[in-house]
Amino acid sequence: MENMQDTKQDSPKHCILEFKDVSISYTEGKWAVKNVNAAIKEKSITAIMGPSGCGKSTLLRSVNRMHELYPEIKTTGQILLDGKDVLQMNAMEVRRKAGMVFQRPNPFPTMSIYENVLAGYKLNGIKVSRSQKDEIVQKSLQDVGLWEEVKDSLMKRGSFLSGGQQQRLCIARAVALRPRILLMDEPTSALDPIATRKIEDMLLELKKEFTILIVTHNMSQAARISDDSMFMYLGELVEFSDTQTIFTNPRDKRTEEYLSGQFG
Repeated sequence: MENMQDTKQDSPKHCILEFKDVSISYTEGKWAVKNVNAAIKEKSITAIMGPSGCGKSTLLRSVNRMHELYPEIKTTGQILLDGKDVLQMNAMEVRRKAGMVFQRPNPFPTMSIYENVLAGYKLNGIKVSRSQKDEIVQKSLQDVGLWEEVKDSLMKRGSFLSGGQQQRLCIARAVALRPRILLMDEPTSALDPIATRKIEDMLLELKKEFTILIVTHNMSQAARISDDSMFMYLGELVEFSDTQTIFTNPRDKRTEEYLSGQFG
């Protein structure tokens, strides 16, 4: 951890994503997220922690406008990705730049492993040659440590894989489009400890190329893999700092109480 801190101080990272006074409501007058301000560093892992119902997933999904699937949801403020407000951009363009991985593995059941990796290209109408497809599939599966396990089974359905392999396939599908940021909503909560550790190790490798914003209930996971941590409570961002500081010297009593297991 100390070395990590030193590195941060020597070479401050560029801010890739910024929340500016972001508030989100599901029903008129009731805010699920209230006035969140935060700047997310490029090529780092930022964990969003907090008890159930505190607005973590709502905030995460606002980045690629997943919440727009529900027309009554209202968002105010700005969410800047590379300086451009995603709320003013074309939604398909936003989702190419902000890949999403969900809680439960969800490979497309009728598609092969190969087709699953390329699904984002098909959905976005992006044409690529057969040789490019082969390269994208191999690179993406290598990125998630799955290539050696499935290279002889690429035409089999993704649903035949184990739960941990399916989740890595879903992450490969997200990175295949080379997004600017990866959004992960508790990606290991449905997995066993061995599969979870594989994904954590993979995320530490992926942050060399991608920025990762991850919602987690697992405090030890946040401590293990994240560079920075956000603690949310009742829709508010209570505290946001580097992970070492949050865990060893939190500024807010609510953060301290949550981390010590007094509520959650």
